[in-house]
Amino acid sequence: MLKVRIIPTLLWKDGGLVKGTGFDSWRRVGAAMPAIKVYNTRDVDELVLMDITATAEGRGPDLAEIDALARECFVPFTVGGGVATVETVRDLLRAGADKVIVNSAAYSNPELVTEAALRFGSQCVVAAIDALRSDDGEYVCCVRSGTQQTGIGPVAWAQRLEALGAGEILLTRIERDGTLQGYDVDLLAQVAAAVSIPVIAAGGAGSYADMLQALRVGASAVAAGAMFQFTEQTPREAKQFLAAHGVPVRAAN
Repeated sequence: MLKVRIIPTLLWKDGGLVKGTGFDSWRRVGAAMPAIKVYNTRDVDELVLMDITATAEGRGPDLAEIDALARECFVPFTVGGGVATVETVRDLLRAGADKVIVNSAAYSNPELVTEAALRFGSQCVVAAIDALRSDDGEYVCCVRSGTQQTGIGPVAWAQRLEALGAGEILLTRIERDGTLQGYDVDLLAQVAAAVSIPVIAAGGAGSYADMLQALRVGASAVAAGAMFQFTEQTPREAKQFLAAHGVPVRAAN
């Protein structure tokens, strides 16, 4: 059985880390380099770094900064934000990223996912889905940091992304982001049941019990930002809690 991953998420904006709620990330929470050095010592299985303004600003990622961060990151490093071409995927991998997140650009250019998977392997391609509940109560995918609805449902889009070659799905319920109120387990269950690739739960984790619940409905990994930044809870204790409840995790040091 594959072991569950515990994945802290870092939101990067204007050279620093930020956090907020519902994708309104306004609160400064420090610099990326010290955070990465701390997480190197805390039994995390992977780190996600998202440049949350790159797409809105019409630019690619800061490759020099990614290179500097990757040199100090001793766990698998997943990077996203502003990824619009297969050349950007290549450049991020060359800069030290182990995986690259593709999101907004895939809606207008689905071939980006396929081209990246064929050139670099599906294991390098993480397809992000940011979803909210629309006024009619249905889930809908959003782009550009959650500011634009696509009219596409997350289940159908997850299936399409799998067919295109994505190696895993990073699934976020936008309204839960930063709230510490728990993942949207209904959304997770729907998407996880519809695809065979791993689904990473994101958006809303506030406790180890939230993580356990997400895994029980089908998530393969759990990501958290505010939970690790604003509470005393740690990735190591998360692993201990999950292991005590029968979840296979990588051993904590």
